[in-house]
Amino acid sequence: MTHVDACLSQCIGLEERSQALLLKGSIAQTINRHPEAKACFEEVAQAFPGPGPYTALSSALIACGEFQRAAVVARAGLALLPEQDSPFEVGLTNILGDALRFDHKYEEAAIAYRHVISLMPQHGSAHHHLGFILHFQDQIDRAIEHYEQAIKFDPAFLGSRSNLAYALLTEGQFKEAWPHFEHRWASMVSPSGQQTASQPALPLRRWGGSSSKCQDQHLLVLAEQGFGDTIQFCRYLPMVLEQFAEVGFICPKPLQRLVVHSLGTHWPNLVLLDDVPKDFWNWDQYIPLMSMPMAFETDLKTIPAKTPYLSSEPRAAQSFAFRLEKLERSTLPRIGLVWAGGHAGLGVDQWRSIRPEQLAPLIEWPHACWFSLQQPESEDKRLRPDQHDSVIDWMDEVKDFADTAALIACLDLVISVDTSVAHLAAAMGKPVWLLNRFGGCWRWLRNREDRPWYPTMRIFTQKERGNWDEVFERVLDNLKCSDFRRDASV
Repeated sequence: MTHVDACLSQCIGLEERSQALLLKGSIAQTINRHPEAKACFEEVAQAFPGPGPYTALSSALIACGEFQRAAVVARAGLALLPEQDSPFEVGLTNILGDALRFDHKYEEAAIAYRHVISLMPQHGSAHHHLGFILHFQDQIDRAIEHYEQAIKFDPAFLGSRSNLAYALLTEGQFKEAWPHFEHRWASMVSPSGQQTASQPALPLRRWGGSSSKCQDQHLLVLAEQGFGDTIQFCRYLPMVLEQFAEVGFICPKPLQRLVVHSLGTHWPNLVLLDDVPKDFWNWDQYIPLMSMPMAFETDLKTIPAKTPYLSSEPRAAQSFAFRLEKLERSTLPRIGLVWAGGHAGLGVDQWRSIRPEQLAPLIEWPHACWFSLQQPESEDKRLRPDQHDSVIDWMDEVKDFADTAALIACLDLVISVDTSVAHLAAAMGKPVWLLNRFGGCWRWLRNREDRPWYPTMRIFTQKERGNWDEVFERVLDNLKCSDFRRDASV
């Protein structure tokens, strides 16, 4: 911005100062220099308070992560509007909704978005974000209606198609959802509006599925999103391994040893890669891993749900089993426990994770031998020192998912929040009790007793957001009447 700064500096001190600062701030905002934009708009708003400067400033504050102050500024701008027909009312109210939404004040944000829609029924962004809030509140049917309205009025905004996919998947409407699910990257955006992940673009033909075999073809499969997603959808790998001469799976390193052991011995045409190859002469087509369900036209009845499709290395599992036999409580049911997810910065983590101090009702149940399967990413997710007497923790010895699988193989049950270890244990065919947040992930569906993706999983869902105590009561009631039968092969 050197040239722009030089030009604008000539205006400083002149009558055009405010316009110059607004222009400079707008340019800074466009090229993602948000603190600089905020400084420009703050100066203008202090000198010339009004709806226009407050609109610009509140938008910049959101981009800088200052959500509470953005809401204050937006409300101040609204208070300065004339009583009727202000062109700023829609914009300021929508920005207010955004600030409240990012600050997790969803009820207030919904009121703002509804007011925007009352003023401008064709406002696609307001429909989209109101749909998001309704989705969060587990009002899936109403969320779908607003996502569809958002697509109608703003078809170029792919985030609405992505969120519609998640809502439809939650309802089990797979056929309708998968085409929209191809826009899933569009919903990964930061408060500043920047997309945090992008759809892979390789110089290869995208494989879209085929009933005919491609015996002379080589396919690249790209893992995506989290470890749990990769574990869930790698069940499709044998299906493409049957069709292609060779399948290269770009797999996260912590999962590679597990995948090689589980699939590599049966499928010599599987090649694991650390990253996208630098050249593509050996590959004919590619597909992102989570596009496999659409390629194979998966619906609720055709999910490839036979388990186990992942397994532990026998020698590693036997090593843990030998140590377990020496424990004083080794004859009690062996229950693995995961209480927190990863990515503490993500909004969903605060809802799916349980604080260690909240575990007391569960780990104080004396009729089990409790094992930590938790890999804490921060100190606030570690067990307190006084909890170590109740929970055995060997996770410092665990280096990857193959090690975790070896320990899981020795357990009778895994109780876990919605995280990758729950996927791993269920993919191994172990009994899993999922501690599911209110309005949880799409893959667990709604209002169903069966679990189509994982037959050995039971789901204990919060009846109200944040209330884990009631969930623990139900878990303990079920533990008391459970008959644990140990796998004699370990």
